[in-house]
Amino acid sequence: MRRYGKHTDEDDIRSRPNRKGNRPRTHIRPKHEDAAGGLVLTVDRGRLTCLVGDRVVMAMKARELGRKAAVVGDRVAIVGDLSGKKDTLARIVRIEKRASVLRRTADDDDPYERVVVANADQLAVVTALADPEPRPRLIDRCLVAAFDGGLTPLLVLTKSDLAPADKLLELYGDLDIPYVVTSRAELESGAAVNRVREQLDGRITAFVGHSGVGKTTLVNALVPLERRRSTGHVNAVTGRGRHTTTSALALPLAGAEGWVIDTPGVRSFGLAHVDPSRVIHAFPDLVPGTEGCPRACSHDEPDCALDAWVAEGHADPARLYSLRRLLASRERTEGD
Repeated sequence: MRRYGKHTDEDDIRSRPNRKGNRPRTHIRPKHEDAAGGLVLTVDRGRLTCLVGDRVVMAMKARELGRKAAVVGDRVAIVGDLSGKKDTLARIVRIEKRASVLRRTADDDDPYERVVVANADQLAVVTALADPEPRPRLIDRCLVAAFDGGLTPLLVLTKSDLAPADKLLELYGDLDIPYVVTSRAELESGAAVNRVREQLDGRITAFVGHSGVGKTTLVNALVPLERRRSTGHVNAVTGRGRHTTTSALALPLAGAEGWVIDTPGVRSFGLAHVDPSRVIHAFPDLVPGTEGCPRACSHDEPDCALDAWVAEGHADPARLYSLRRLLASRERTEGD
């Protein structure tokens, strides 16, 4: 330890930098007011492909963001080399506030939630009517995740040439969810693509579905030719599709304004992160009836006030049944 006498020289005294000095403390970070805005298109092993203006820029997350991760659909602030040239790398210094979030967990016992997509306006739940067989429980879970995350759901039913859509549509009729039914012939002719495109125009739409339902085939028909992805097939023995999409990717919508986000095929959709109290807001006609519910009511228990409220004729009983079916999907697996 250095000791000073009575007559010390100013140069011998070490002073700590402060906010008013010319050397800020290390915890004071620059605000990056000159950072450019960008859209995250895909994430691959720590490298993020972003759209900045009309340029595609490769970037990495700045250390100052800590563990906060950017996902596809995030609006971000970027500094550094924004030329988009080969072997250049920019830095993401800020992740803007998200308007919506699609989350899932690996299973219902997994406490770690994964953000799949950010800032999407709509969730297109794609399911085949046959080959493979539809899985209503998985559809229910996707709908709950959409309602919970602030996304508007859209049902896209494929392969109607193999099985009729009436039975499945009847199951979701009381939810008032928009839908599009497609067949293989209509996809080839472009008629089905036009109907789907009308539902996507002006929006950012995330596509989710079980492997082998034709999700990526449909996405390829909606995006420019040079941006199309590889597709797989359904195993004739297991009835399961092969994962051809391994990471989420945002693609511009061809022939209209908007974006489509293709996500990897799912075989499970955990809802451990979902708060049941948020699902009720997807049923605005039932919300007034919850005023008499006990605190922390799950809306699926004996003393729920919704039973008497609906019995008095304030809402359609089928709507209450649909709400409880979706809430119950959190407590059972997709195969039940």
